[in-house]
Amino acid sequence: MIYKEHRNLKLSELGMGCMRLPVTAEDPDTVDLDAVKQMAAYAMEKGINYYDTAWGYHGGMSEIIMGEVLKEYPRDSFYLADKFPGYDLSNMDKVKEIFEKQLEKCQVDYFDYYMFHNVCELNVEAYLDPKYGILDYLLEQKRNGRIRHLGFSAHGACDTLRRFLDAYGEHMEFCQIQLNWMDWTMQNAREKVTLLNEYHMPIWVMEPLRGGKLVMLEEKHAAKLKALHPDEPVSAWSFRFLQSIPGVTMVLSGMSSFDQLQENIATFETEEPLNDEEKNVLFAISAEMTSKGTLPCTACRYCTDHCPMELDIPGLIALYNDHTYTGGGLMVPMAVEAMPENKRPSACIGCQSCEAVCPQNIGISKMMTDFSEIVKL
Repeated sequence: MIYKEHRNLKLSELGMGCMRLPVTAEDPDTVDLDAVKQMAAYAMEKGINYYDTAWGYHGGMSEIIMGEVLKEYPRDSFYLADKFPGYDLSNMDKVKEIFEKQLEKCQVDYFDYYMFHNVCELNVEAYLDPKYGILDYLLEQKRNGRIRHLGFSAHGACDTLRRFLDAYGEHMEFCQIQLNWMDWTMQNAREKVTLLNEYHMPIWVMEPLRGGKLVMLEEKHAAKLKALHPDEPVSAWSFRFLQSIPGVTMVLSGMSSFDQLQENIATFETEEPLNDEEKNVLFAISAEMTSKGTLPCTACRYCTDHCPMELDIPGLIALYNDHTYTGGGLMVPMAVEAMPENKRPSACIGCQSCEAVCPQNIGISKMMTDFSEIVKL
C-alpha cells in the first residue's frame, strides 16, 4: 500500500469511501453488515487506514454501520472522517446537536478528520455567516481533541472555493473535491487543482471513477487502454491519473463489492503515475464520450456580448452538459438555485441574439427552455 504524509500522519493513499457500501440482495436499501465487515477486515489487513462516512450516506445508516464495523479495531489503527451536513440549509443552526449525534452513531470519542460538507454556491453564504457559529464550534471541538484535523469538501465553482478559502483557509487542513480524468475539463477540476495548489492545500479526491462510469467504458475505448497496459484493469487508469496530479494525498473509492476492493488495493500497491501521452489518451476518450448529447460550446463568449439579459451563457451550457451527461443528480440544480433569478436559464427571453453570433450554431434559446424545465427553476 502506498502511503502519504499529512500532518505527521501516515495515510493510505487509497481510502474507503462509505457512500456506496454493499447492500443486501433482498433489499437494495439495506446495507449488508456482514459484507462490510469482511471488506473492512481485508482493507485493514492490506493497509487501508482511512474511512470516510457522512450524515446522509445510505439514508443516515453509513455512520451507524461504520461504527459497528470499526469498533472491532483499536482506535489508533484507523482514521475516521465525517462531515457537517450543510448541504441541507435547515441544518445550519444544529451543528452541536448533529456533531454529538455523529460521535454517538460512529461509537467514537473523536473524529480524525472532519469537514464542512459540500461547500457550494447554495450554502456558502450560510457557512460563512457568523450567526450560525459553525466554524467557532468546530474549532472548539478541535481544541478539545474531538476533531483532530479540519477541512472541507466542495462541489462549487472555483470562485466559491476561493471565497471560502479566503475566509476560512487559515483553519483548513485539506480539501476534498470531485476529481477524475473526465471532470478534469467537464467540471473544471484542473482549475480547482491549480487553486488548491496555490493555497498549498492537500487534495482529497472523491468520485475518482465517477460512480463507476469510468470503468464501464465502451469496448472501443477500453480496447485502447488494454492495448497500452494489457495486464491492468481499466480502473487502474483512473487511479494512475490521480497519482500524476500534484497535491493529491487521499483517493476515496466507494467500493461496493469485495472484488472492487481487491482490484483497487492491488493498484495502490505501486505508484505509477501516467505520463503525458497516456493522459492524452484518456482526454481523447473523454472528449468523445462527452460529445454525445452535449452541446459543443467552446466558451468563446461571443454570445455574452450580445445577450440583453447579461446571462453567463457558457457557464449555463457547461452546467447543462454536466447534467445531461450525468443523467441527473443534485449538484446542478443546487448550482442553478444558488443563482439570482435574473441569471438563471429561465431568465432567457428567447431573442436569439446569441445564436446569431455562435460559431458552433448552438440552439441556445431552446437549451435555456429545456434546462429551465429540467431544473424546475
